[in-house]
Amino acid sequence: MNIIVLQHIKIEDPGYIKDLMLADRLNLTTIELDEGEKIPSDLSKFDGMFCMGGPMDTFMEKDYPWLIEEKKAIKEFVINLKKPYLGFCLGCQLLGEVIGGKVVKSQPAEIGIMDINFTNEKNKDNLFSKFPEQIKSLQWHSYEVQGIENNKEVTLLASSPVTKNQIFKYQNHAYGIQFHIEIKDTTVNEWGCVPEYKKALEDQLGNGALEKFDQSARDNMSDMNNYSKILYTNFKKLL
Repeated sequence: MNIIVLQHIKIEDPGYIKDLMLADRLNLTTIELDEGEKIPSDLSKFDGMFCMGGPMDTFMEKDYPWLIEEKKAIKEFVINLKKPYLGFCLGCQLLGEVIGGKVVKSQPAEIGIMDINFTNEKNKDNLFSKFPEQIKSLQWHSYEVQGIENNKEVTLLASSPVTKNQIFKYQNHAYGIQFHIEIKDTTVNEWGCVPEYKKALEDQLGNGALEKFDQSARDNMSDMNNYSKILYTNFKKLL
């Protein structure tokens, strides 16, 4: 199976799920957009698409002009080709925008290990039906998707107290996941080196927050890896 991975910064890859894909010998094509790599014109040869997080925002097309082509590619893959898509954080927001939503500032930003609560729709979903009613996962975002409620092809699967659209799906093949279930033991420290992430973290949680955040992530890592495994196993069935 051929998977295309859209990345916006090298350290934000599919993490633990990437390890699972490599173990299954899936053929991964990674496009590092921030380094000038181009998305292939023929997307029909790919069975699935992953779109990862990044320090930029969906509206920053002047600073990051490749966002324009990326949105076109996501639209082609999800709406025209109707192929399986998983978007995390920025990838979630890009999907939300492509299907008619808007990306707005979160009030407040969500940073930390936080609760995500599933809706009843979870119980009949192809990817998340085996998840518990509530999970803890890593949040590190200042923007979120809104305005997709009127799209009848969108289903809300999970929310948090701050962010309504923590998980949503378009039809039954494209999923936006606002949080980071895909992380590994090294993730928090690596992301803490990104100036934009570090500033957001310290603005929200104060100086010296990185070490506590890292420990909290490690304390919950086993569960998050287990959820990633369930998510990946079920996503494979869509391919």
